[in-house]
Amino acid sequence: MRNSRLFTALTLLAALVGAAPAVGQAPPVALQVSAPSQTAPIAARIKDIASLQAGRDNQLIGYGLVVGLQSTGDSLRSSPFTDQSMRAMLQNLGISTQGSQSNAKNVAAVMVTANLPPFASPGSRIDVTVSSLGDATSLRGGTLIMTSLSGADGQIYAVAQGALVVSGFQAQGQAATLTEGVTTAARVPNGAIIERELPSKFKDSVNLVLQLRNPDFSTAVRVADVVNGFAARRYGGPIAETRDSQEVVVAKPKSADLARLMAEIENLVVETDTPAKVVVNERTGTIVIGADVKVSRVAVSYGTLTVQVTETPTVIQPEPFSRGETAVQPNTDILALKDGGQVAILNGPDLRTLVAGLNSIGVKPDGIIAILQGIKSAGALQAELVLQ
Repeated sequence: MRNSRLFTALTLLAALVGAAPAVGQAPPVALQVSAPSQTAPIAARIKDIASLQAGRDNQLIGYGLVVGLQSTGDSLRSSPFTDQSMRAMLQNLGISTQGSQSNAKNVAAVMVTANLPPFASPGSRIDVTVSSLGDATSLRGGTLIMTSLSGADGQIYAVAQGALVVSGFQAQGQAATLTEGVTTAARVPNGAIIERELPSKFKDSVNLVLQLRNPDFSTAVRVADVVNGFAARRYGGPIAETRDSQEVVVAKPKSADLARLMAEIENLVVETDTPAKVVVNERTGTIVIGADVKVSRVAVSYGTLTVQVTETPTVIQPEPFSRGETAVQPNTDILALKDGGQVAILNGPDLRTLVAGLNSIGVKPDGIIAILQGIKSAGALQAELVLQ
């Protein structure tokens, strides 16, 4: 029997220095980027960077039953609410269930959720998401029966029903089970019909409130300036005002139609601006570096210490015809390896230079994450470090 345990220790040094050449040969490239030395502002339409406050989604929720499962539904003893719901449904259909018991596992209690889009009218359809509430093992092959969907105000806005679409699957034998994806959650495309429209009317609004998806004062001011430039030519005066880093309020001119005004404003082009950020996901090893990220001149030393502990137990048998017992003698081998340790200079006035400096160290993404955290702690990373 052979068991192996691996312990990894990371040593990291980041300090502000002057100019010095990189020491050591550059290993294979870890990151690749092709970007100009100077990034120009990106022009985008207002509809792509902002949303209308009056045009937000509303969440709906409901409780229902899924039928037609192949013995993968709720156990009625473990999920008594499923039995109660099934009896109540049958009674509403005029079927008496008094004094009878059912052990069927082809029914599952589920929660149904959906997003009601803005300006949705009665009769239109929306997608719904179905999630198991009991101990059902799979919703594949099931059908959601009529379920009412309510909003936060308790009013019913839609009714859902239809066949479920499950992306995962499960295969089970006597000695093994294979499961891929999630089999207890499903979707019903166009499974809900809207029965009630929202009480607010777009035409009743006296102004338009634009909300930036990425709040930024520079972008908000530019949006207001572009809208005012358009309004000065069209209506003879400014109509937009920046409220904060996220909201821009556009007043409705007396002679303007609100829907036509929004259609004209959302196609105006604005130069956007975003703060410099480095987004790091330590679970997946993903690193996203913004174009405006800069690093002051630093020296970085990176090395890994690997300690491998190997257990090789030896079985010792007693001598023949003796009263001895079989024993296990432990045998442990410990091996320590140290890789890397070279020192490199990082100086990132732009994205291309920064990535080239990281590549010169020749570390894997998890090592680059540790290096970026060390550079941030040293005060040399001129950007916001976002850890996910």
